[in-house]
Amino acid sequence: MTTPLSIGFSPCPNDTFIFYALVHQQVPLAQATLLPPHLEDVESLNRLALQGKLDVSKLSFHALGHVLDKYVMLNSGAALGRGCGPLLIARPEQKSSLTRSRIAIPGELTTAAMLLRLYAPEADDFVIMRFDEIMAAVKNKQVDYGVIIHESRFTYPDYGLESIEDLGLWWEELTGLPIPLGCIAARRTLAPEVIRDIDRAVKESLQWARVNPAACMGYIREHAQEMKEKVLQNHIGLYVNDFSLDMGEDGRAAVEELLRRGREARIFSVSPDTPWLFPDA
Repeated sequence: MTTPLSIGFSPCPNDTFIFYALVHQQVPLAQATLLPPHLEDVESLNRLALQGKLDVSKLSFHALGHVLDKYVMLNSGAALGRGCGPLLIARPEQKSSLTRSRIAIPGELTTAAMLLRLYAPEADDFVIMRFDEIMAAVKNKQVDYGVIIHESRFTYPDYGLESIEDLGLWWEELTGLPIPLGCIAARRTLAPEVIRDIDRAVKESLQWARVNPAACMGYIREHAQEMKEKVLQNHIGLYVNDFSLDMGEDGRAAVEELLRRGREARIFSVSPDTPWLFPDA
């Protein structure tokens, strides 16, 4: 008897690329059966995780720090790397200090929001928006600054905006480590053999996609909606890398450092002794 699993990931090209083979039965599961996937923006998935709603889910690393009592991170499927972090953007004429400005963030539990708090702890006037609404809000002067993620880092110049700070590069220079953005996590109440099975399957699904990228493209385009082809390809190329296959030593060190700094800044209160990576849990 296999375990039915609810699973959630974002409609962004990196996630649909990684999960295509798994959700289209190109990769077998021995211990589990997948229910139809929930495709939601990452902040919605973060909120569902706070409630423990999904068995397996994409999460922001920031959100992971809040739900380690319920979830453990898988080895595969992460968005983590160099040169791929959030950007702090503004109109070219914007001169006000971050302490006196309205700043749009793409969700309270996103890693982007956490990085901004670490970078500018004095900032406190945040406006929560969907990530794809932030650039227009900055352009139209609804907010003074915006923190952008995903494909927005390729398109913000089209809105006449400029990058004030690359928060990923700031992190890399501060720590010497890659920036952890998002991960795949499983509920701790699942049997270890089930978590091991889904962890293996996520890795094999990514490996299948790398060998058969053309087979994934219809599914990716369906959920990417009106994203231009070049932006779509750049998105996958930036956010899917060898860290997505396996965290490795640098990846594990980066997550440990992000969790440590989050605790130090009292962003979340997870115990330093709480195991966060399967099979360490």
